[in-house]
Amino acid sequence: MTVSLPQLRAFLTVAEHGNFTRAAERLHMAQPALSQIVRSLEGHLGLRLFDRTTRRVELTDGGREFRDTAAKILQDLDHAIRLAGDLASRRRGRVVVAAPPLLASVLLPQTIVELRRSHPGIETVLLDTTADRIVEAVRKGEAHCGCGTFSTSEDGIERLPIGRDHLMLFCPPGSELSRRRGSVRWKDLANHPLITLTQSSGIRLRVEVGFESAQIPLSPAFEVAQITTAFALAEAGLGMTVLPSYARLAIPQTKLVARPLIEPVLSRDIVVIRRSSRAPEPAVLAFQDVLRRQMRKLATGASVAVDRAPRGRR
Repeated sequence: MTVSLPQLRAFLTVAEHGNFTRAAERLHMAQPALSQIVRSLEGHLGLRLFDRTTRRVELTDGGREFRDTAAKILQDLDHAIRLAGDLASRRRGRVVVAAPPLLASVLLPQTIVELRRSHPGIETVLLDTTADRIVEAVRKGEAHCGCGTFSTSEDGIERLPIGRDHLMLFCPPGSELSRRRGSVRWKDLANHPLITLTQSSGIRLRVEVGFESAQIPLSPAFEVAQITTAFALAEAGLGMTVLPSYARLAIPQTKLVARPLIEPVLSRDIVVIRRSSRAPEPAVLAFQDVLRRQMRKLATGASVAVDRAPRGRR
C-alpha cells in the first residue's frame, strides 16, 4: 500500500474546511481532481474517511482517528525539513575539532568565540591532544576535523592548508643572540645552551633538522614536555629555545626576545584535516571559514609579537 504526501495534504485540507470546493480553492486545484485524490486515498486505506452530504462533508470515526495520525506525520516531516534547512544554512550543528595544546590555546578560543557570534546555533567541542591522536580521532570519526601540522603520508586523510608557520629563536634579554638585530643563523646556535621539547614532539624533529642542516651537534641543556616549561627555563636565563612563531602569543607577557632563524628557514603548513571518505557537514565548513580568518589574524599577531621587545634589550 502506498500513500503519498499529496494525498495526506488533500485529506487534511478537506477535513479542516469540511467542504471539497473550499479545500480545492485552498489547494489551487479543481474540485473533481481533489475528490479523486481523496477517493484514491480511501481506496488505499480500505476505509471511508468522510460522510458526504449535499451541504457538508464530515469525518467518519475512522477519518477522525486517521486525521490525528496524518497531521502528526506532516508536522514531523515539516519539522525535519526545517531542521535540515537549518543545517544546510549553517544555523545549527555540532563540530568536534582536535588540535595540539599550543595551537588550541592560541587559535581555537577566538575561533570558537567568532563562530558562536556568527553561527550561534553551532556547538563546538574541543579536543586538545597530541598530533598522532588527532589523526586517529579524525580517521575514526571521533572528531569532524583536526588542525595542526601533520605528515603528508597519512592514508584516508584530506588536508586543507590554512596558514604557514616558521621556527623562531626565543632567548633571554641581554644574552648574546638577543642583542643581534634581524635574523639569526642556525649555525650561530652552536655552543649556546638549548632548551628543547622531548623527542616525541613534532617541533623537536624540526629543530633536529635545523641543527643537521647547519652541521652542528644538538646537545640540549634541558628536554621538557611543555612549551610553558621551556619558556620559564629560558626566562630564568638557563638557555634559549626554538619554537613556532605563534608560541609567543601563548604567553604574551614573556620577556624573551624572538628572532627569525635562517639558513635554513624551516616552515610548516598548518592544515585542517578531515576524513577523506566523509563529506564535510555544513557546520564543519562554517568552522573552517572562521578558522581561516583567525589564522590570518594569528599570523599578523605573531609577526607583531616578535618586534615587541624593548629597544634597550635588542
